[in-house]
Amino acid sequence: MNKDYYEVLGVDRNATPDEIKKAYRKLVKQYHPDLNKNNPDAAKKMAEINEAYEVLSDPEKKKRYDMYGTAEGVGDYAYQYSNESPFGDFFKDFNFGFEDIFDTFFGGGFSRTEERRRVEKGSDIYGRVTIDLKDVLYGTEIEFEVERDEICEVCGGSGVEKGFKKEVCPTCHGTGKVKRTQSSIFGQFVTITTCPTCKGEGYINKNPCKNCGGRGVKNKKRIIKVKIPPGIEDGMRIRLDGEGNASKNGLKGDLYIEVKVRPHQYIKRSGENLIYEAEVPLLTAILGGEIEIPTIDGKKKIDIKPGTQFNETIRLRGEGLPYLRSRGRGDYLIIAKIKIPDKLSKKEKELLEKWKELNKS
Repeated sequence: MNKDYYEVLGVDRNATPDEIKKAYRKLVKQYHPDLNKNNPDAAKKMAEINEAYEVLSDPEKKKRYDMYGTAEGVGDYAYQYSNESPFGDFFKDFNFGFEDIFDTFFGGGFSRTEERRRVEKGSDIYGRVTIDLKDVLYGTEIEFEVERDEICEVCGGSGVEKGFKKEVCPTCHGTGKVKRTQSSIFGQFVTITTCPTCKGEGYINKNPCKNCGGRGVKNKKRIIKVKIPPGIEDGMRIRLDGEGNASKNGLKGDLYIEVKVRPHQYIKRSGENLIYEAEVPLLTAILGGEIEIPTIDGKKKIDIKPGTQFNETIRLRGEGLPYLRSRGRGDYLIIAKIKIPDKLSKKEKELLEKWKELNKS
């Protein structure tokens, strides 16, 4: 029976090899029997897809197919599927997912592995500092001691003792990768893995630098100045680009500093607002007056209006903490806690009794 391979793959007759490959990969993921165990038609559909790709991915076969316009022009390339995986035990030897398989067969994994080896970056470092609430108000600069890898000053990161050179790995011949070829019903498959001899370096270092032990980097202690911006919140992290560990090719990781804010003895924080529960004498709450309250960096006196109620909030606008990413400050909220005297003198009791009588009239 004549078959339209372009229709099977869902591509135009002028499709490029990349477009054909992309369409094939998409269909394999959609119809592969291992992913469609409950679909009895998946194996048949997969056979048609592979037959079409076998022809259209081969320039010579595709040319003959385009000339004849039928499957007869290139012969019979149909594949038979069983209920078991058509790959047999081939993939059982490797801990691959389907994405890894496609990357290996179509070239994706090779380039990414090579790219990772070429642009290896040093690891990040994480630390923590604790500051006071006053530092949140004004901002501060602290000194942070860090232990990190830096480029070896003797070998310059090569890891080789002066006067010597690395030798090309005899296993991978400098590529950092080894290939394994295995046959299956699809033909020959090539898998590419990191060279076990040189661990992907491509070279063997028989004369490691005595200063760094061949690592190319040396661990050192450094003092880093860290600027803490005003308004920072507890638990936030500050990133210092390039202050982490260096790799032997010179690329550095980052330094992350988590900032913890030490609680104030009296004042609580709520975002950019400050909260203080102030003890207000009963008569001051009734008649009005003045009380002294603590601030982050000292003390100040505030007015209490006559008739202030229990838990009433006195808002001091703009006297809270600064906003981290914009101008302005939050508010200082004073919560009035009316102090009821627990002991009264004889004179005080007499006066209160008179006040009580006045309120009855």
